[in-house]
Amino acid sequence: MTGIQQILFIQGGGAGTHDEWDDKLVDSLSRELGEECEVRYPRMPDEGDPSFARWGSAIRREMADLEDGAVVVGHSVGGTILVHTLAEQPPACRLAAIVLIAAPFVGQGGWPGEEFELPGDLGARLPHGAPVHVFHGLEDETAPPAHADLYARAIPQAQVHRLPGRDHQLNNDLSEVAKTISPDKP
Repeated sequence: MTGIQQILFIQGGGAGTHDEWDDKLVDSLSRELGEECEVRYPRMPDEGDPSFARWGSAIRREMADLEDGAVVVGHSVGGTILVHTLAEQPPACRLAAIVLIAAPFVGQGGWPGEEFELPGDLGARLPHGAPVHVFHGLEDETAPPAHADLYARAIPQAQVHRLPGRDHQLNNDLSEVAKTISPDKP
């Protein structure tokens, strides 16, 4: 894998999301990043009913195969569960970045959900040295754009990217994400 950067993309929740929705995000990211990156896109267990126990375990298994310099990306509730998993048990490898796309904030001020409520000291629990990027479309009708501000408070080191005119799927265009995780891209 020398010279190829690994990107682990965690899908959002909902029946059919892997094959009918988030596959378009993965295609966009792969196209934008080019051959220098390997985008891994595992199917999460029981995608129609996301749970921290099942998804967190699957995410940890996927992260165990990553090399130093990998980037982890999570969309929607996949991002919420990804960041909770990272806070609970960081991977063995050194991450180059953590990227959340349209991730609902579960906890005070955000959505209720005891199973994977995010800790108040989330930023301090994340892998040290890995930049955190939060992307949120301002036209998102699924996860309110204000959730990006809740992440900014819980992860003070995060850089928030608010995208005007973009929906929950960021209009299936991850060019800004690609530019952020691979700055040498034009």
